[in-house]
Amino acid sequence: QVQLVESGGGLVQPGGSLRLSCAASGSSFSLYAMGWYRQAPGKQRELVARLTGGGTPTYTDSVKGRFTISRDNAKNTVYLQMTNLKPEDTAVYYCKQDRGPRGYWGQGTQVTVSP
Repeated sequence: QVQLVESGGGLVQPGGSLRLSCAASGSSFSLYAMGWYRQAPGKQRELVARLTGGGTPTYTDSVKGRFTISRDNAKNTVYLQMTNLKPEDTAVYYCKQDRGPRGYWGQGTQVTVSP
């Protein structure tokens, strides 16, 4: 079984920073793309950032220049460094591994940006 465990969420003020981590179990971590998604109340889940096994990142327009996705294959971990956070970034953030027919999801971690 593949398990993904997110951590690092919390409450921050606008303009603040936060670093999310997602630790993955299972073999061959470096072969799979990893993604960060978020879902705000009343909204659809959206892709925030994605990183291929080869290290090619993709970001949604609203976070470009503020968020950075990275991975440490030796630790089976993907990160999302978030800077200059805005209230509209408030959401539950989910980690996903592009593995198997439907992918694997973590349980989510809450990020709240509020004064």
